[in-house]
Amino acid sequence: MLSGDRKEGGSPRFGKLHLPVGLWINSPRKQLAKLGRRWPSAASVKSSSSDTGSRSSEPLPPPPPHVELRRVGAVKAAGGASGSRAKRISQLFRGSGTGATGSGGAGGPGTPGGAQRWASEKKLPELAAGVAPEPPLVTRATAPPGVLKIFGAGLASGANYKSVLATARSTARELVAEALERYGLAGSPGGSPGESSCVDAFALCDALGRPAAGGVGSGEWRAEHLRVLGDSERPLLVQELWRARPGWARRFELRGREEARRLEQEAFGAADSDGTGAPSWRPQKNRTRAASGGAALASPGPGSGSGSPAGSGGKERSENLSLRRSVSELSLQGRRRRQQERRQQALSMAPGAADAQIGPADPGDFDQLTQCLIQAPSNRPYFLLLQGYQDAQDFVVYVMTREQHVFGRGGNSSARGGSPAPYVDTFLNAPDILPRHCTVRAGPEPPAMVRPSRGAPVTHNGCLLLREAELHPGDLLGLGEHFLFMYKDPRTGGSGPARPPWLPARPGATPPGPGWAFSCRLCGRGLQERGEALAAYLDGREPVLRFRPREEEALLGEIVRAAAAGAGDLPPLGPATLLALCVQHSARELELGHLPRLLGRLARLIKEAVWEKIKEIGDRQPENHPEGVPEVPLTPEAVSVELRPLMLWMANTTELLSFVQEKVLEMEKEADQEDPQLCNDLELCDEAMALLDEVIMCTFQQSVYYLTKTLYSTLPALLDSNPFTAGAELPGPGAELGAMPPGLRPTLGVFQAALELTSQCELHPDLVSQTFGYLFFFSNASLLNSLMERGQGRPFYQWSRAVQIRTNLDLVLDWLQGAGLGDIATEFFRKLSIAVNLLCVPRTSLLKASWSSLRTDHPTLTPAQLHHLLSHYQLGPGRGTPPAWDPPPAERDAVDTGDIFESFSSHPPLILPLGSSRLRLTGPVTDDALHRELRRLRRLLWDLEQQELPANHRHGPPVASPP
Repeated sequence: MLSGDRKEGGSPRFGKLHLPVGLWINSPRKQLAKLGRRWPSAASVKSSSSDTGSRSSEPLPPPPPHVELRRVGAVKAAGGASGSRAKRISQLFRGSGTGATGSGGAGGPGTPGGAQRWASEKKLPELAAGVAPEPPLVTRATAPPGVLKIFGAGLASGANYKSVLATARSTARELVAEALERYGLAGSPGGSPGESSCVDAFALCDALGRPAAGGVGSGEWRAEHLRVLGDSERPLLVQELWRARPGWARRFELRGREEARRLEQEAFGAADSDGTGAPSWRPQKNRTRAASGGAALASPGPGSGSGSPAGSGGKERSENLSLRRSVSELSLQGRRRRQQERRQQALSMAPGAADAQIGPADPGDFDQLTQCLIQAPSNRPYFLLLQGYQDAQDFVVYVMTREQHVFGRGGNSSARGGSPAPYVDTFLNAPDILPRHCTVRAGPEPPAMVRPSRGAPVTHNGCLLLREAELHPGDLLGLGEHFLFMYKDPRTGGSGPARPPWLPARPGATPPGPGWAFSCRLCGRGLQERGEALAAYLDGREPVLRFRPREEEALLGEIVRAAAAGAGDLPPLGPATLLALCVQHSARELELGHLPRLLGRLARLIKEAVWEKIKEIGDRQPENHPEGVPEVPLTPEAVSVELRPLMLWMANTTELLSFVQEKVLEMEKEADQEDPQLCNDLELCDEAMALLDEVIMCTFQQSVYYLTKTLYSTLPALLDSNPFTAGAELPGPGAELGAMPPGLRPTLGVFQAALELTSQCELHPDLVSQTFGYLFFFSNASLLNSLMERGQGRPFYQWSRAVQIRTNLDLVLDWLQGAGLGDIATEFFRKLSIAVNLLCVPRTSLLKASWSSLRTDHPTLTPAQLHHLLSHYQLGPGRGTPPAWDPPPAERDAVDTGDIFESFSSHPPLILPLGSSRLRLTGPVTDDALHRELRRLRRLLWDLEQQELPANHRHGPPVASPP
């Protein structure tokens, strides 16, 4: 029995493998773990705020309710707005509430007699009920309250900020009243007597700045942007919906109204003078109300309490409506003059504008027109939508914000165990779009690469895309049956090639001939051009073999059948080369899941062909012969003919397995790790490679079996023949087989036949050395067992016979050294050589030796074998063995229980040489026989394709025109 082992140093995915030869056993393969990604869950974080301890006389307020902070983009329970920024803004702009604050809650300006301290915390339901309802913000009524820190900006010594409890309905004016009460300034002389005049003298400001290292509440704070909140704005919504950029922080400050207006005007003027276009706050009360969703969107009623002059409601509403802008314009900060110019330009593009006089127009029309004026990015690739699925929801431009851009449908969770949905950059809402449909990679250097996901219908310039391909500016990318995009990359300095690749060639040119009517509209080639290109492919020497999936089974069966029949004069590794071309075509041009299926079908075909060949040899060389019929031993010539097909399959399968392993590793590296079918594909590839392993193991086992069967009848001559024949001279190293003594020629003939067979089949050098290693192992064990057996009860262990055996063994080793197998033979014949050397020791010297010295000089012999040779050594008539040869008591048990025969099961393991494949699939095919077989297969595929066409559309193989 033999065992198989993979060579160390290979890929870490393929570990060592032990298989007994002669048994069809599936190779245990390491199963890949399911690929997945763990996403952190959005944990709720509790936070609270309180006053600073500057005023010990003030009673500490009760602890405010916990505020649940959630990640950006999640649905916020406090505001009721969705995670989408566009949806949040659109809901605010649709609001048209009255925003009446005159009847506000406790502490509001409309409260008669003034509100008691902490009334907002004690009577939250009354506070919520006291605000006039607003239809767009109805869902916010049930939102939990939040704590706002309002900084006094020097209103009271020692006080840094005061905590005020606010709800989604709390207006800025109400919070000003609450803050003034907390600071103890509700009754301070700030204007006319009364609380209302005190509240009117102060304004709540939204300040943006860079906090110190210790946080907002510690260190020096310098507000770089300041905006005065309108009386009807909702500060809690402002804080929730408009978050500061990274590195910035927001806080609310309580300042005098006149001082706040002055600071706002100065900040705005500085931003305009810089010309940097940095974000700045407009000092317009109407815009701030519109931006935060306040009541200023509607005409203010007489009881609004906003402090606006009478009669200005219509103008304010008109300006508010004119400032309602789309999401794509939110980042654009322009002057009023530029807005007016864009308005005039947009109105001039409206239908009939040339005939009509430009005048006051409906702001709603301007809002729709400005959304159509989209300027493409100048420093990022993007996709221009040519056809969509829902015109009301699809955008026109899709910008690549990352180097890798993923198109897909998205979803709440994937189909595998409710795991999180895959990350998607662009969501496409169509029934035939997969959750992860297509991936585009656009690095700093062109070209970009596009790769479809498994089973995703994707077209590239009108052709079905199955593998990763290059994507150039101007190319058309179709996703599903509805979406069609044009890829643009402004970084390349142009919009693409001068002529898009998807346009027909030579539009409007004179047709070259009648074949123009049948030309391909995508490639632009005429019938004659296509025929010449096809003829060049059919007869070309490029190592390419193209086929369709429907023709795969017929193609693989033809290659395996021709290799099994030995038809033609193909080179030894020709079948592996043709099969590797099929694997290469599948890995490069066919769909992602095709390669594992092809490998499985290929491995099964090879296994069936090898098994049929083994049965044929077994029928001609049966194990049990009929009684009375003598068994005719195999000759070296006969065994070479029988084993040639098996040796060819062993050589081709070894190279093919190495090539397949390289392709599988490439597939594993390049495949999308989020593909749920990747693990299944790798398992199918492992099963196919396990079948190829079995083919190699079985062919190796059958080869060494018949070679050792032939050797078995020739080896006894090495112990019996006398090389010192009368008048003969011993041949030197490197002598021919015919010059060797007659008793050694049969054994050396088997070795020579095996060497020639491995060379003709181009067997891998590692397998060649292991084949002869097993043959030498068998010869050593067989000869040593015969030597031990023949010494029992007969005068065989004597110096004269030992010299003949030593001479025969030296002649065999010298011949193997000349054949390039000397190192392997010396290693495996070591035990037999040491046993013969012991018998060649002169009798006088042997009598002087002791057991310990003999054990030291012959370490490979076991105590039982050494004692057997010494106890049966012929010292002469009537002479017994000397006492010095007796083993000591410590080794007596090993002598009595040890086996003197060698075991055939301790053979070396078979190590499959799975390194780099020796197949060369680059450059033209130089072997004429391989080129003829390649042409035959290409024409076979052409015939199969023609058989599917109607009879009147069939053509014979085209013939290339002479140059």
